[in-house]
Amino acid sequence: MGDVAVGARSGHDGEEHRGRPVGAADPAADGAVTSGNDPGAAGGGEGSGGQPPTDGQGSGGASPQSKKQRSFWKELPILIGIALVLALLIKTFLVQAFSIPSDSMQNTLQQGDRVLVDKLTPWFGSEPERGEVVVFHDPDQWLAGEPTPDPNALQTFLSWIGLMPSAEEKDLIKRVVGVGGDTIQCEGTGPLLVNGKALNEPYVYPGNTPCSQDDQGGQFKVKVPEGKIWVMGDHRQNSRDSRYNQSDKNHGMVPVDEVVGRAIVIAWPINRWDNLPVPDTFEQNLSAPSAALTVAPQGLALAGAVPLVLWRRQRIKATQTH
Repeated sequence: MGDVAVGARSGHDGEEHRGRPVGAADPAADGAVTSGNDPGAAGGGEGSGGQPPTDGQGSGGASPQSKKQRSFWKELPILIGIALVLALLIKTFLVQAFSIPSDSMQNTLQQGDRVLVDKLTPWFGSEPERGEVVVFHDPDQWLAGEPTPDPNALQTFLSWIGLMPSAEEKDLIKRVVGVGGDTIQCEGTGPLLVNGKALNEPYVYPGNTPCSQDDQGGQFKVKVPEGKIWVMGDHRQNSRDSRYNQSDKNHGMVPVDEVVGRAIVIAWPINRWDNLPVPDTFEQNLSAPSAALTVAPQGLALAGAVPLVLWRRQRIKATQTH
């Protein structure tokens, strides 16, 4: 399959050449492809020693046989095997599909949407950034009590090779609000503060407030440790995110190691095809103040005071001497 058979020239070619003047162009030869063993390829149609070929056969007397093509049905299992291996490699290292099971990310994501998650960049040391929508493994029983789907054999197989989301994996999808070193704060109905700077969040579900006024976790001020992230759903009043899991072992944070990857595209349904960019509000400088900058004024004050103290001591000593 895929081999191109080149037919041998008929033994009558030599006779036709003999009927033409030596050196005359063969109109049928223009653009023709010949094999390296074609006796007509050299000597203007004459064989070795000036003799024309007799019957198109080689020295052994056997006519060349074209390679027999393999049956399609014999090649089909090989093609299926290659496709399965590629699908597994893509799922493991490149991109995986996930299904949105709830309304916690409305209106950015709707229940039933299929998203494609980039799993490649984390292999090169990339870590989640503020504003990204990420998929992560359940860090500490966030999904306790949630019903688990019972897939059939076909769904199980398709999820195994990555063509369908897995029903057994305990994964969640939220938006990254804070990364290691950030201080995140909610007071009243908002706005949400990151290192003291307010976020403008047009992606929050219409009718919701950026912060929730309740005593279950809606009002908070936390500092995110290094190696962890703080996540929140876009449907703020319908999302059990970092705010409502502060009593777990990670205090509501998600370890970076538990992040599967960033959701980059809504792939299904077709009428909702779209990418998932980082919102503009996260483009402002939200970095936490540097510790070096915090102590700098004190250090400058101390450096300025030392010469003054030394000068004063020298004056006192000179006065006493006189």
